[in-house]
Formats: sequence, C-alpha cells, structure tokens
Amino acid sequence: MPPPQYEVFALRYARMEATQADVLIFPDDHTAPMPLDFYIWAIRGEGRTIVLDTDFDAASGKRRGRAWLRSPIDALKTLDIDPATVEDVVLSHMHWDHAGHWAEFPNARFHLQDAEMAYCTGRCMGHPPLRRTFDIEHVTTAVEHVFAERVTFHDGTEEIAPGITLHLVGGHSGGMQVMRVPTARGRVVLASDAAHFWYNIRKRNPFFIVHDLGRLMEGYVLCEKLADGPDHIIPGHDPEVRRRFPHVGTDPDTMALHLEPVD
Repeated sequence: MPPPQYEVFALRYARMEATQADVLIFPDDHTAPMPLDFYIWAIRGEGRTIVLDTDFDAASGKRRGRAWLRSPIDALKTLDIDPATVEDVVLSHMHWDHAGHWAEFPNARFHLQDAEMAYCTGRCMGHPPLRRTFDIEHVTTAVEHVFAERVTFHDGTEEIAPGITLHLVGGHSGGMQVMRVPTARGRVVLASDAAHFWYNIRKRNPFFIVHDLGRLMEGYVLCEKLADGPDHIIPGHDPEVRRRFPHVGTDPDTMALHLEPVD
C-alpha cells in the first residue's frame, strides 16, 4: 500500500509587533523588527482531521494585551472543519497562547506529553517567572479533562495516526512536543514553539523563553533529523510562513504547508 499523505494547514489568527531584543536570547540587532504571528494548525487526510494546538481565547488575549485578527475556531471553519467533529487535538505544550478553547472541541481526545503535565502542575509553578507563561484556567481545565478520561498521555515518541508521530523535545517548556506528518512533498515537522522562527533553528539563536537551554538546542537537531529538509520544518510564530507558502483560495491567512514553498 502507498504511504499515507496528509494535507497540512497553518491558519494565522493573531499578530504581535516585536524586535530582536524582545524575543531572542542573543539579539544580532537589538532594534531589528521581529514580529510574531500566531497560528493554529490542521492536519487532514486518511479520513480524519487532527488539530495541533488550540491557541488563546479572547479572555487570555485581553489579559495579555493581544488582539485577534480572527478567532482560531472561526479560522478552522474556513476549511470546513467543525471543531465539534474533531476527534484528536494535540497540544504541543500548555503555554497560554497554545492551550485555550478546550470547550470548543467537545468530542476530542487531547494528546499531551507526561512531562508537560508534570511541569505545569508541579513545583516549578511555585515560581512566578516559570508560571507566567501559563494560564491557571487552562491548566485546571486540563486536569478536569484527565478526570473525564479525555487526555491521552505520551512518554516520548508515539504514532497517533497512520504515519503521524509525536516527539518529545522539551526545551521551551517542560514537555514540549513536535509533530511529524507525511505529505505529498515529504515529511513535514510542525515545530510549534520548539522553534518560534526559522531564524532560531538556522542561526542557533534561541527564543528568550527557555525551560532547559540544552534540550532546546538538541530539539533543533531532532527537528532537522525528522524533517525531509529545512523548508519542511515549520516554525511556530514566523510571519515568513505566510509569505512563503501558498494561500488557500483567497484567504491570505491560511497556508497550505503540504505544497511546495512559493519561493
């Protein structure tokens, strides 16, 4: 049988202006613009739809001074994806901008690394600098879903659908995971915040929020091993994704990552 192939989409829903000094540990040019885009990802094929990350809700965005361009849930609907029918949601990690909207996926199982749940409910959350990247509402909702038997935990690498694998990298957060997806152009790695920008991984210049710098750097190596090429690693917040990949129809904020880059 031929190997499975999936469509993969990045859907932009928010943006934040920043400079290198705001987002890099070692800025090369402190004043150089380095804005962040915020995405939700959808994987479709083999009779299933998987969503990667659920992203921030309106309340979280307001508390932290972020504004939506559109709701990430509404963004999914532009691809005719009804969140109520999605059966698998993967959370790359539990940071506030990746782990909202649990209620909008009433029939989904949520996939999370053991290490991430232990991190966001453990002793590290007793330290303000470590817990500031989490919303307590998201963490307590995750615990409620555990008790409702709707969370599937993973300890490292695991296949969650034919050809689709999750890989523990850590680094940015205690249990950060990436997803590898086979597509028509090869194996794509959805890095989420394992690499916020292509700049991080290609220049080995990390994003400034780090739980374990050594594991973050090794995560770059793993992403490169898993992907079929540099352009097959999709960073989590890079505006270049929107410029480099074909848009879906007339929607300027939905990109087809299973197609070849346009430049």
